[in-house]
Amino acid sequence: MQNYRIPLSEISPSGKDMTLDDPAIWQGPLAEFRMDCRIIDPLKAELGIMPLEGGYLVRGSITGTVVLPCNRCAEDVTVTVDSHFENFEETAAEPEDEEAATTGEDLLESRVVVENGVSYLDLGAICWEEFVLALPVNPLCRPDCKGLCPQCGANLNDGPCQCAPEEGDPRMAVLHGLKLRKN
Repeated sequence: MQNYRIPLSEISPSGKDMTLDDPAIWQGPLAEFRMDCRIIDPLKAELGIMPLEGGYLVRGSITGTVVLPCNRCAEDVTVTVDSHFENFEETAAEPEDEEAATTGEDLLESRVVVENGVSYLDLGAICWEEFVLALPVNPLCRPDCKGLCPQCGANLNDGPCQCAPEEGDPRMAVLHGLKLRKN
């Protein structure tokens, strides 16, 4: 996968606009994290990077179309991604003591990385994070999806299965005939 790090020295004081539409930005992490997601309309990220005091403001949008499995029945769900975002990426401050420099706790969250004395902004990481955040948490093929039968695995959206209805917990059988009255 191509490296999508841009040297901070290449960002002018007036900012920089970029378009990232290389499929490798998305395909590499999808394979690495074994996500069941297929891209059917190419994903494209449009970014504007503006230097500010203490860091860089990254504004952008991600557009495209992907297919995900339904959370209940595992059928394909087409999801249109149209996400707008705004991130502030802090530049690494010089550590006051050597111990702080070696722990690297702040480096885990930062998208500004230092390599061989040169600071870079990792645009691939920003785009990937925003893409994942734009995906629905529970994709459904339709709002009233009935899911799969827990016993035979049949798709209940296609009709009822041949399994016998569950009688329920036998310990609760005493309450089965209980009638409640409203006052």
